Amino acid sequence: MKTLPKGKAWRTEYVVQYQGFWLNPTVALKGVLLVQDHFKARATDIILSAFMKCGTTWLRSLMFATANRSRFDLSTHPLLKTGPHDCFPLLDTYIYQGDSITHLELLPSPRLFASHMALDLFPKSVLASGCKFVYICRDPKDVLISKWHFMNKLRAKELAPLSLPEAYELFCQGVSECGPFWDHVLGYWKASLESPVKILFLKYEDMKREPSVHLKRLAKFMGQPFSMEEEKKGLVEEIVKLCSFENLSNLEVNKAGIQHFSDQLVIENRHFFRKGQIGDWENHLTEEMKDRIDRITEQKLKGSGLTLGASPLP
Repeated sequence: MKTLPKGKAWRTEYVVQYQGFWLNPTVALKGVLLVQDHFKARATDIILSAFMKCGTTWLRSLMFATANRSRFDLSTHPLLKTGPHDCFPLLDTYIYQGDSITHLELLPSPRLFASHMALDLFPKSVLASGCKFVYICRDPKDVLISKWHFMNKLRAKELAPLSLPEAYELFCQGVSECGPFWDHVLGYWKASLESPVKILFLKYEDMKREPSVHLKRLAKFMGQPFSMEEEKKGLVEEIVKLCSFENLSNLEVNKAGIQHFSDQLVIENRHFFRKGQIGDWENHLTEEMKDRIDRITEQKLKGSGLTLGASPLP
């Protein structure tokens, strides 16, 4: 710990840089080390991964509802009474709670996990296992604003609120929990080009524009494609509606419930639902700030074939 570089954190006092990424030393780093040393992936595992504030809450709901659509009636669905983060565990924090390593081994296949870990932080054994990853990315300007709002709600009370100019500068430098943002995205993007049957790369903006189209892609990737009969019955649209921001954010469990990730990380469910919109950065960033992030994005992604934001319509 003493040898790791330190940087200013958004939620706590500082983060440390480990294998190229900035992590909270008491939560995220601990989880990464345990995953690297003890997590045994199965070929049937599906891991939902994303940089923070890119749509994991939404995707978590869609994946859970899709995978379990034959088990639950939508009118009495667990998502109506349970927060999305209780549907399947966040591997990064779950792995160091009690006997959780043993519990992970006892979970029936196929296991669903969520993670904010960069692909490069996973041990080679996970990638060699044949498990699948679902990755979702988002316009970095919206990520910045959403993360800034979110982290200030969780920020330690003894610390002064993090100003937007401070958060902006740290984000541009790559210093934020799980960052640098661009390295995180590129790791999964390049791997998805090499192994498209193992890594599904999604964009938040595309999902928002055509949720039913991408939900069908997601279901097929998960090995549970919707049948023609299910599509005719409107099941795809019903799941989209069940998992929509408008529906989930208005449920009592997501207004008053609490998510206990660890002793150091307890979050009210309502903090996971702010706006769920595209382009909210326009209400916060100046033209100069916007241009700088766009330049960084262009520079970082040059030659990769990846563009962030909505994909062009065919």
